Formats: sequence, structure tokens, C-alpha cells
Amino acid sequence: MPRIALAIALVAVVLAGALVLRSAPTTDLPARAAVIDSIGSPAASGSAEPNLAVAPDGQVYMSWLEPADSGHALRFAVFDGTRWSAPQTIREGRDFFVNWADVPSIEVLGDGRLAAHWLQRNGTGTYAYGVRISQSGDGGRTWSTPVMPHRDSSQTEHGFVAMWRENGRIGAAWLDGRKFVKAGHDPSNEMMLVSTTIDPSGGLGAEVRLDERTCDCCQNAVAVTADGPILAYRNRSPDEIRDIYVTRRVAGEWTVGTAVHADNWKIAACPVNGPALAADGRRVALAWFTGANDSARVQVAFSDDAGARFGTPIRVDGGNPAGRVDVALLQDGGALVTWIERIGGDTAAVRVRRVGRDGQAGAPLTIASSSAARASGFPRLALAGPDVVFAWTVPGRPSAIRIARTAVTSLR
Repeated sequence: MPRIALAIALVAVVLAGALVLRSAPTTDLPARAAVIDSIGSPAASGSAEPNLAVAPDGQVYMSWLEPADSGHALRFAVFDGTRWSAPQTIREGRDFFVNWADVPSIEVLGDGRLAAHWLQRNGTGTYAYGVRISQSGDGGRTWSTPVMPHRDSSQTEHGFVAMWRENGRIGAAWLDGRKFVKAGHDPSNEMMLVSTTIDPSGGLGAEVRLDERTCDCCQNAVAVTADGPILAYRNRSPDEIRDIYVTRRVAGEWTVGTAVHADNWKIAACPVNGPALAADGRRVALAWFTGANDSARVQVAFSDDAGARFGTPIRVDGGNPAGRVDVALLQDGGALVTWIERIGGDTAAVRVRRVGRDGQAGAPLTIASSSAARASGFPRLALAGPDVVFAWTVPGRPSAIRIARTAVTSLR
């Protein structure tokens, strides 16, 4: 059984009551039907794992994986507010490590420069894979020889990458399994959070270990504030408390990770449910899932000092969330939060909710029906001028990527 699949099986036992038996919060409102426009997807049949990025000029880029004669192809397209461009291929091959939760990404650096990351097998073991990052200086027509951001080439897990742009370089952080003492999934295995930078020629900056013991298969999230980058991740304490932490780079140095909120979620397995971050100036929004106190919930918290401190969390789910969050920060200081809400069995909905700067949450909006199965992946959202764009995977044989948009003003 793949390691993340095993983690899901373990956490399902732990959370059996948390995901089903708890009632909705008293502040919840019935989810209303979405007034949205469906947008034709540039991704071919069988595609999955979409990821979105917003360029400095406001255009939205989407990357995804789709079947190819050579195995899989990592592709991307650009949405100009009206339509998608023709897809372009970043890489094709049979050695991709393909996973529903640990997906490739694209970052727009400006002036025609792009960066993309993917996971690539480096051995015969199930969990032998590493990170590859490639750059393009011509808008994605050609791509550089990929580099490994980690100096370690052991046949252990390296993934869950978060990339950001800064001063002509790429910042990257990832979970690193070089400390694994046993093959496969074992409680004694420990992942750590590591970061570096990459210059336009592929040269690596200093490697920094940000946290020596983290949750082993939750996504990391990054945003760039006026003070510098902030990185959110799920920590793992010696007694298995797995709350969301942040580290910030201040005056060139990364701070010691600190808890955003003391959820005190004690769980002896990875929930495969990482946080999401967005920033504008010194304003930061952070969304996350927790199952603490046998109550599954999705929360968002705000900071006005570049993430040094966060306010009281605001619950946004409808009472039975599967998590898998994303967040976007609005110009008025509020935020949009997306997540998957369980309806019954494997039936679920992709939902979004607006939370104002004052902490007041609007009505949840159903974007689409979905599945709580892991094959439905992690829905994504991105602001595109006056609109918000959503992308998600529809599981099946074949799977498909669906895209929709709605006006930000319609989310009240």
C-alpha cells in the first residue's frame, strides 16, 4: 500500500467519529447554489492534480499532469480572463512520481520567466523519489536542465514543495526524508522541512533546515509579505501533536517555527491535510484543517504584522469537512476559503466562503459536487481581476479537470 494511502487508512480510523458525528457550528448557514460560469478546461481527458499560480500581471497559470505515450506529461496553460491558451509541455516521462496529494506546481517569476517543479523517481523503491525544478526564460517554450534543490540524493521521500519568487531567484521549501531509518511507512521515520534558493542559472543557495521533525505528508504553503516570505506547515511534536506552525524569514534569517493556534491535535498518523497561505503587504490569511477534540473543522486566521502573530481562528466549514483547503486574500482585507465538505459517504461538495476583515463569515457557496475520495485531490482557487477561478479534479476512468469562475462581489 503506498505510504500516503496507508496514512489515510490510519487517520480514517482515528477520525471516524470526528468526520461524521459532530454537528455543524451554530454560526453555519445552509450552502447556497453557486452562480458560476463553467470554463472549458485546457487539460486533456485523464488529467488530474491541477495547481494554480497568479502572475505579477494578474494572469492565472494552471499546471497539471495528464497521460502521455511516454507515461505522463506535465503541462500548463494561461488564462487571460476570457480563455485558456493552448497547453504547453514542461516535461514528459515515465519516471514521474504521481500522487493525489503531492502535486507539481508552476511559479511565474516575471519578464517571461517561469519555474516548475515535479517529483521524479530516483530508485526502484516505492518511496524513492526526489524533487526536480526547471526554469524557462521564454514563457515556457523551452525549459532548462532540471536541478535537485536538495543536496541529498538518497532513495527516500522528498516532496510537498512550496516555491516563491524573490529578487530574480526562486525560493523553495520541501519535506525531506533523508533521516529515514527504515524503508516504507514507519512511526520512527521522520521528515524535516528544508529550504534553499535557486538562481536563474540553476545555482543553489544555502540549504537551511527549518524544522527537524514535521508531519510527514502534509502540504507546505508559502506567501511573500512586505517583510519577506512566510512558510506554513504541519509540525510534529515528540508526543504527536500535529498543529500548524509558521516560520518567517526576517533580516535574512528564518525564525524558529511557532504555532498559529494551539489546536492540540494529537494524532499518530499523518492526516494528509496541509495549510494554505495568502499575503498582501503585511496582511496574511492562513487556512487549515484540524481534527482536534474529535471535531473536524476548517479554520482561517488573519495577521496584520506579516505573520508574527495571528488572531483568533474563525471556523468556516459546515460541520463535516474533509479539509483540503485553499485561500485567497481580498483587497478589502477579507479572504476566500475553499474546502471539501462531506455530504454523505463519499459524496462531497467543493465549497467556498468569504470571511470579512471583521471576522464575519458569509454564506458558504457550493462550487460543484465532488467526492470525498482521495482521487478528487485538492481544489484550488486564484483571483483573476474581479473574478475568482476554481480548479478541481473529477475522479473517474478517465478523470478530468473542471474549472469555474464567479465574481468576487457575488460572494457575500
